[in-house]
Amino acid sequence: MKKLFETSKINQMELKNRFVRSATWEGMANSDGSCSEELTDLIVELAKEQVGLIISSQTYVNPTGQTGIRQLGIYDDRLIASYKKMVEKVHNEGSKIIMQINHAGAKSSAKLTKSKPFGPSSIEVKDCLNCREMTISEIFQIIEDFKNAAVRAKNAGFDGVQIYASHGYLLSQFLSPFFNKRTDEYGGSIKNRARLILEILCAIRSALGKKFTVIIKLNSEDFIEGGFTQSEMLQVSAMLESTGIDAIELSGSISLKISKYFSFREGRIDSKEEEVYYRDAAKLYKREITVPLILVGGIRSYEVAKELVEKKQADYISLCRPLIREPGLIKRWQSGNTKRATCISCNKCFPQARSGKGIYCVLKK
Repeated sequence: MKKLFETSKINQMELKNRFVRSATWEGMANSDGSCSEELTDLIVELAKEQVGLIISSQTYVNPTGQTGIRQLGIYDDRLIASYKKMVEKVHNEGSKIIMQINHAGAKSSAKLTKSKPFGPSSIEVKDCLNCREMTISEIFQIIEDFKNAAVRAKNAGFDGVQIYASHGYLLSQFLSPFFNKRTDEYGGSIKNRARLILEILCAIRSALGKKFTVIIKLNSEDFIEGGFTQSEMLQVSAMLESTGIDAIELSGSISLKISKYFSFREGRIDSKEEEVYYRDAAKLYKREITVPLILVGGIRSYEVAKELVEKKQADYISLCRPLIREPGLIKRWQSGNTKRATCISCNKCFPQARSGKGIYCVLKK
């Protein structure tokens, strides 16, 4: 138990344990993207229940990048004030909180943004995607948007930001040859496809310095033919390491109908052998990359979490659905009750969030 509940640091951010609440769509923001009292209460409960690091749900950096109703936003200075109370209350409980910043790209909602989605290249997949290709000037604007979002997050009191580069959103689209067919400096080789992410990281560092915590969420692979691969994940991770990223959270999938898997796979996990969706990718990562690894996906038991950290297959354990059903899971484990999480991975919690009703476990009594 000691290893999982020891203090550690990511950059200058000191954490009281090695448990992370992975970014989880709550569907609880106000209509303009500002933080609501309802959302504040949910996040503060996680802090009270001893989650060491909380990562916000995806927060759009530009109105063109919104993907769902009641989604958090950080596209304007006027939104900063709405986050301050939540952040202060989290800190009062001894936890840390990071804002996940994102642009949905081809997965943006035309209905909400009143404009046609854009991505690295023009792509149309029936009943799934339909976007136009971005111009160079739009790419430059995206870099500025992410930088400004990070500055706003810092001004709101957040301990850092997470650049969202997985699950088929804009930055994930640039990395993936399935989406990215460009022939300029932002397409082709993996170095070119990673250029936008690295330029965003450099822009944030230029604005906020080396002591501000910047992490990233990255796919282990896309799980689609012609997509981002594990080999490319290792190459991008090495580039991020040399450019100064502070930690990498490893996930997977572009989470579309055409994907082999969704990031939130449905189906009960009944044994330790079924846990950890990205175990093999994590092993490869740890052989080559020294940046701390935050591992998410299918972790349901204390014993598996303990093994991952003790065997140095991961540095931090990130949880999503288990904390929807049991916000007090970490506190329960810390108290000595180490029975596995009661989440059955049915995914019935998500329709409520996507419809704007707010996320909750529909099976919880």
